[in-house]
Amino acid sequence: MRIIKFIISFSITLVLLYLLNNSWEIHGSRIPPLGKFLDPFHGFWQNIEPQKSTVPDELTIPGLKDKVTLVFDSLMIPHIFASNDEDLYLAQGYVTAMHRLWQMEFQTHAAAGRLTEILGRGTDDRILEYDRGQRRLGMTYAANVAFEAMRNNPIANQTAEKYAEGINHYIHSLRYKDLPFEYKLLDYAPEDWTPLKSALLLKSMAQTLNMSDKDLEMTNALKLFGKETVDLLYPDREPPIDPIVEKPGSWKFDPVTLDAVPPALPDELISLNKLPPSNPTTGSNNWAVAGSKTATGSPILCGDPHLTLSLPSIWYVIQLNGPDINTMGASLPGAPGVIIGFNDSIAWSVTNAQRDLVDWFKITFQDKKKDKYLLDDEWADTKKVVEEFTVRGGAVLYDTVLYTHFGPVTYDENYRSKSQLQNFAFRWISHDHSQEIIAFHKLNRAKNHQDYMEALNNYGAPAQNFVFASVSGDVAMRIQGKYPVRRKDEGKFLLNGSKRSNGWQAFIPNSQNVMDKNPERGFVSSANQYPVDATYPYYVTGSSFEAYRNRRINSVLRESNAITISDMMALQNDNYNLKAAESLPLFLSYIDSTRFNENEKRAWQALTSWDYFNNIESEGASYYEAWWDNLMPLVWDEMQNKTVTLRYPTTFNTIKLIAEKPDLPFFDMQSTPEKETAREVVAKAFSLGVDDIEKWKASQNEKPNGVPWADFKDSYVGHLLRLAPLSIPVRAGGNHDIVNAHSRTHGPSWRMVVSLEKSGIKTWATYPGGQSGNPGSKHYNDMLDRWVNGKYFALRFMHDQASAKPYSYHSTTLNPALK
Repeated sequence: MRIIKFIISFSITLVLLYLLNNSWEIHGSRIPPLGKFLDPFHGFWQNIEPQKSTVPDELTIPGLKDKVTLVFDSLMIPHIFASNDEDLYLAQGYVTAMHRLWQMEFQTHAAAGRLTEILGRGTDDRILEYDRGQRRLGMTYAANVAFEAMRNNPIANQTAEKYAEGINHYIHSLRYKDLPFEYKLLDYAPEDWTPLKSALLLKSMAQTLNMSDKDLEMTNALKLFGKETVDLLYPDREPPIDPIVEKPGSWKFDPVTLDAVPPALPDELISLNKLPPSNPTTGSNNWAVAGSKTATGSPILCGDPHLTLSLPSIWYVIQLNGPDINTMGASLPGAPGVIIGFNDSIAWSVTNAQRDLVDWFKITFQDKKKDKYLLDDEWADTKKVVEEFTVRGGAVLYDTVLYTHFGPVTYDENYRSKSQLQNFAFRWISHDHSQEIIAFHKLNRAKNHQDYMEALNNYGAPAQNFVFASVSGDVAMRIQGKYPVRRKDEGKFLLNGSKRSNGWQAFIPNSQNVMDKNPERGFVSSANQYPVDATYPYYVTGSSFEAYRNRRINSVLRESNAITISDMMALQNDNYNLKAAESLPLFLSYIDSTRFNENEKRAWQALTSWDYFNNIESEGASYYEAWWDNLMPLVWDEMQNKTVTLRYPTTFNTIKLIAEKPDLPFFDMQSTPEKETAREVVAKAFSLGVDDIEKWKASQNEKPNGVPWADFKDSYVGHLLRLAPLSIPVRAGGNHDIVNAHSRTHGPSWRMVVSLEKSGIKTWATYPGGQSGNPGSKHYNDMLDRWVNGKYFALRFMHDQASAKPYSYHSTTLNPALK
């Protein structure tokens, strides 16, 4: 009997050991080895950091030439002091990995289409389809091109190599118990970092910012509605635009010209399941005010890039101090240098330029083998790249991607296309050589406007509006990127891929990009609006341009004098809803208030008494948003075509058409036998919006008396893994189309205000999260509440190690290994 009991107990122990030391996939979710994960000595408990810093006072790092000092302030911002550039970037890689290793690696896996290696195929193959899309968009191809450009530039090569070396020294120091929480949760380990991964990270940001297009949707609209209607619904310019740079007649150069005859317009319907676009509300604000308009007489520069809000935070704040550099600001974990920031002499920030830098080409293959395609009346060879997908818990899978003169064939009968005759090649500016690392290397060291201009000559993509201010008093804006020269309407529709001449023939010279310096009005600004006045000699088009934030910012700046830092912080957090102020009076005039039910009467009262500010407790903001969210699909029900992909016109143009063309046939709702005008559609949307508000009230656990905007908006900052338990809800005002562009999941990912005083630059900043990527650290989200409430912290910009002592929370010396 004892033997039987022993065998049973031993068998149960073996089964438990097996179960607890292996990961399992249950209903599409992967469960980590619970024995390892819950182990109090090595598992996730070890990721709970004590209140005091656990960074040693000294570390030995092979590869260093000399000692490097890391001074951490109370927010865990590292200030790196090095005697040479190689050590500086090695230390930056090391300390960034110390706080953000998992984030860096996960993002580069996503960019490269390698998530199946970590997460498996996913429910309904969603992860596999995502990975295939990344490969078919040529993301790894783009990164390899950028990597080659790095290798061919000694400074870029050294910077990227030393940065990678620092990351790898940190990786090699880790034991299982030291791994970031997410590695334990997902049961995998980090691989070595390479400069190619830094290139992938930069291309991932370019994908977020500069991969939007509407070519295929416009092609379908052209076929269904005709050119005249397309021009009405989707104009290139939407007055009043208040462009970034407006100096009519001042473009004194000879522009590059092409054959005046643009490519023929397509005449077909495209039926495919297009890859999801970047969030259309992704944008940013920046501006610089001249000393003539400030209280101190010194320029003030402000920047707040708007991106998907996530934890770990997108940015990592750092100071880099070396022999010819002293710069501080927001770095991108995984890329060397400072992306948005300041130094002893200048400050800079960026917003997205919104320009069209994507084209699609229809490819005609010789036969089903697709070995050759038609190009200039000849059969050109395709390049076939077999992409291999290592699927966790499954078999290795393969996908063959065809490359043409224009780029990879993204859509075909094997991927998202519904026709064997529709094969579309993807041309993207970020497939070209570029030197972004050199651009930021020079920008970090720039002393004046001339240096800033020289730095940006190395910058190609993603196209950005670079705002600038200097201690010497200059303010400037440059809309920098590599832009193809286009003829009218070129790039808005599908192009014929059988002719090279339909591709990009020339690029706008850097010296002819849109730029301005010290304008008469005393400030420069950008908020993703149309870039330039109508006299600029090049054709400009984009996926969409902003129409409200820019006008609000410019209005405030024009009217302001003796501007203070507090004024600029208030403007960054401004909740005034210009869209509502311009549209709500019209909408209210279209509805009959004498026939309201009780719920509609409450809505009417909230709307008519609203001050147009989307503040936290505002009820009018909630009713307006519910109304608007129902209005757009009712107006543009013709665009909800199940057969082909179409796109809504912009918010601004929709409101303009409601006001100026209320009898437009598009206002007739397809689902009713009656013929509606804008008036009936607006009234119907109002009733539906009120119903949505009542449904929302009924769904709340604690039944609210009203409908506060922050609660109705239901914002949160989500974890990169999109796991609800790791997300953090926030109550905040603002919204898309508002200067404080905080929608449910997007918003200001970094806010910075810099006073460029000759006695010393002063900077304040805030961002939604914290320096650490570890959920078990107090520095994971210690800045979040301050960010939500519009509060800033002063950045401690240190000129040398001696000046760092009063602000040192902890100091670590990195020593070179003994030879």
